[in-house]
Amino acid sequence: MIQSVNFPLSPSCAAPYGGWDRLGEKIKALGLDGIEGIWDPYEPDETFPKALLTGYHLVFYPDWLDFYRQDKKALLEKFGSLSMVERVYRGARPEALMAQFTDDLKRAIEFGADYVVFHVSDVSIEENFTYRWRHTNREVLDGAVEFINEMLKGAPPVFDFLVENQWWPGFTFTEPRETEHLLSHISFPRVGIMLDTGHLMNANTALRNQAQGVQYIRRMYEAHGELGKSVLGLHFHQSVSGAYVRRHTGKMPENFPADYFEAFVKTYPHIQLIDRHLPWTEPKCAQILDEIAPRYLTHELSYTEKRPKLASVKRQMTTIRKGYELFVR
Repeated sequence: MIQSVNFPLSPSCAAPYGGWDRLGEKIKALGLDGIEGIWDPYEPDETFPKALLTGYHLVFYPDWLDFYRQDKKALLEKFGSLSMVERVYRGARPEALMAQFTDDLKRAIEFGADYVVFHVSDVSIEENFTYRWRHTNREVLDGAVEFINEMLKGAPPVFDFLVENQWWPGFTFTEPRETEHLLSHISFPRVGIMLDTGHLMNANTALRNQAQGVQYIRRMYEAHGELGKSVLGLHFHQSVSGAYVRRHTGKMPENFPADYFEAFVKTYPHIQLIDRHLPWTEPKCAQILDEIAPRYLTHELSYTEKRPKLASVKRQMTTIRKGYELFVR
């Protein structure tokens, strides 16, 4: 099993650790193999040591389907003007979006990534608060399949292409038929799933604690039967946020900014309170690892000054070891 921690590939993220080489030493000292990276277009770092990379998370836009379909009515409702649409997507046509993804995929291949992760979901700023979805899961899945197949056209099969679940419309890993539809329509020889455990917990707002989350994740995995073999990787973290969702969704906040970028800044803390990316402290989480036996394990954890990322990784790894001792071995 290849273990990693997620990091943006930008110098400001490596600087607090003394640069990439020193960060690499700290990561290896924890028993990890490297970094699952995501490119930062605002602070590109050509000095990143490629040998430190295990996997690569492609660029993503939470709200992309209406732009890809060129639904101008929906775009004007969400962004206010076509000039704002062009600013957000760095172009006016779907080709501009595709170019960003194909360039990013080329970078992943050049870096020698073992796997590449792609979000399969679609959500607007408004939907983040109302939880009233504009698109069905199948609409998002079909749009994503079309986009993915175009993006992967001609790509060498030197990496595992892993689709990641969300709790937003698209791929949720809660409906096996939808999972099968997605996987069976991607035209690439090495397709699998990057199962995000926290995102799956976000899909069930009735969960009250981590132990219930473990049970739910295992239940959804078992419901997928043979499709479960497609789970090649785990984004491992926990998120118990159902109480927050029940209190803070269903309508838009009062006096919400009309400007898209101001609205996005106001939305981000809300999303973080839903999708918490906290380390597991319930040892039963080891049962998930034992049952799935992933090829790739990414400790995808948030961090603050009071809770540094590598300290969170260490805490989660300690929990996993304790869980194997108590509940697996």
